[in-house]
Amino acid sequence: MTTYVISVPGTFTDGAEEATRAELARALRPADPHRTHLGTEEDLDILTVHDDGTFTVRLTVEADSGPDAEREARGFARSALSSVGLDDGTAPLGPAVITGIDSED
Repeated sequence: MTTYVISVPGTFTDGAEEATRAELARALRPADPHRTHLGTEEDLDILTVHDDGTFTVRLTVEADSGPDAEREARGFARSALSSVGLDDGTAPLGPAVITGIDSED
């Protein structure tokens, strides 16, 4: 298995209150990229929200291949969004992208 750092973009179509963003960050915390060498070195935040309502989730995923890692990251992000009351209509996700492969544990 390889450790991947995956970025998943999305959009808050109705906005997202600060409390919702904080809850989402907590829900995403188990896959925080700061626990990897790459995440610490690059100072990758788990959740970045932009003024226009777009956001990026960065997650650490262990998988056998890049496509598997991308699928797993999207599923994890979707689950975290759902846990704070957001769905595909209020926070649609874009395609996941491999940000990096962690070479050191």
